[in-house]
Amino acid sequence: MFLHTHPYNPFLFKGVTKLIVGTLPPPRFTTGALKEGDVNFCYGSRDGQLWPILNEIFKLELLFETSEKAIVQRKEFLMQNKIGICDIVASAEREKVDASDLGMQNIKLRNLLYYLEKYPSVKTLLFTGGNSKNGPEYFFRRHLKEHGLHLTVKSDQVPRIHEFVHPKTNLRITTVSLIAPSGAANRAVGSIPEYKKLKMVDPNFSTVDYRVMQYAQYF
Repeated sequence: MFLHTHPYNPFLFKGVTKLIVGTLPPPRFTTGALKEGDVNFCYGSRDGQLWPILNEIFKLELLFETSEKAIVQRKEFLMQNKIGICDIVASAEREKVDASDLGMQNIKLRNLLYYLEKYPSVKTLLFTGGNSKNGPEYFFRRHLKEHGLHLTVKSDQVPRIHEFVHPKTNLRITTVSLIAPSGAANRAVGSIPEYKKLKMVDPNFSTVDYRVMQYAQYF
């Protein structure tokens, strides 16, 4: 079994108001065997779409290369916009060494409630995926259940929005389940009625364009 541990500590700082919450980066980030074009930072896979989406929304002119400058660019953007990153999975075991969420076994979660208590300025959690098995919302629900808590629905439209009250701070925190910024989620995007309508109007409208439109509302 391959022990897939998260290679990055949560990226948190004083005044942070939003947290990006995912699961684990691809295993090569754990072993350090990065590919050309990977950025050695959260969501740095050259195949991932989160940073290209944010690059388009904010017109950042990010570098997409394995360099220290590319890392610094991303950290500076996050701090300027008060956005942190705290993926919920600390480690998992895998029989097959790949990035599939469904392939994770013996999963250990990070204590997000602890981090939310430590950084009470956080008002919103941005899940990079919905409530499908082993997705970030799925694990967060499990985490809350262990503390006798649950999510309350605010909007059941995509992206689904929930809220909960932190048991220690008594602060109300909103969660937004964004479409996952991965190629694997493209089929799900293609089935969304709104996307189909936009695609009919503009045949060049892509699944990434749809994510840019969705993410822009919440970032």
